[in-house]
Amino acid sequence: MAIKVKFFASLREQLPAADSQVDADGVATIEDVWQRATANALIPAHVLCSVNLEHRELHAPVSDGDEVAFFPPVTGG
Repeated sequence: MAIKVKFFASLREQLPAADSQVDADGVATIEDVWQRATANALIPAHVLCSVNLEHRELHAPVSDGDEVAFFPPVTGG
C-alpha cells in the first residue's frame, strides 16, 4: 500500500515531488517518509510534521494509509 505525502509553503516550492505517495514497505517513521519522498534530501532545521492532521516528531511511527505532511518553520512579524 502507500503513504500519502504533502509539502506546504516553501517546501512545496523547493521540492520536485510536491505531493506524492510513497510505498509503505520498509517505511517506519516520518523521517523515512521524508527520505523516500525527497530522494534523500536533507531535512531542513525545525521542519514541522504531522500524521493524519496531528503534530508529530520526525521519529514518530507511520502506518500504511497514513497522510504525512511537512511544513517549514512558522515565523511571524
